[in-house]
Amino acid sequence: MVKKEEDLLKYEKELYKQNITLIAGVDEVGRGPLVGPVVAAAVILPKKYHLEGLTDSKKLSEKKRNTFYEIIKRDAISIGIGIVSASKIDEINIYEASKLAMIEAINNLDVKPEHVLIDAMKLDLNVPSTSIIHGDALSESIAAASVIAKVTRDEMMYELHQKHPEYHFDKHKGYPTKLHLECLEKYGPLKNYRFTYKPVRDLIEKGEEVDEKIHEKQTN
Repeated sequence: MVKKEEDLLKYEKELYKQNITLIAGVDEVGRGPLVGPVVAAAVILPKKYHLEGLTDSKKLSEKKRNTFYEIIKRDAISIGIGIVSASKIDEINIYEASKLAMIEAINNLDVKPEHVLIDAMKLDLNVPSTSIIHGDALSESIAAASVIAKVTRDEMMYELHQKHPEYHFDKHKGYPTKLHLECLEKYGPLKNYRFTYKPVRDLIEKGEEVDEKIHEKQTN
């Protein structure tokens, strides 16, 4: 596990040597859930900024993520958010939707970055960029973006839970856990589900088969 400050700032420091200081880290969350949008964040941190303990949001407790979220929001030079809906995901696929969310997040920065560090993906941008595999655990800027994106999306799931508590979105955040699949089977998909995702698609197809059998019985 990467813990040292020099490791987390490795990519940023290479850019500092080139007199590049407005560096945006970009990451997305929400590829796997069956419901809701994919959310991306772009974060520009101050030069040589280091937040002790910051890493990939998936490795942090919810309490720690929320704490870091508030600190990053306070300290960042600029933060941009990109949100792509479930219906758009169904239309263009999750990979393209993730790229779209990232580009939207970069465009929503109120300060234009000089360089963009991206977690894994390659984006067609009008500024120089570097794609880093596992970037959310290797770059301070990308780790910050991963926290902002994760907390933002989780808040959306908590809001959905308030409207539909029977689905327990506060527990699984839309991911296909055993509890979620049981709720989906019992109550059926809401309009903001991803209908191209297999568990949702299978359930709909199963329902259509039942409807066809009922129709056959009624017409025979």
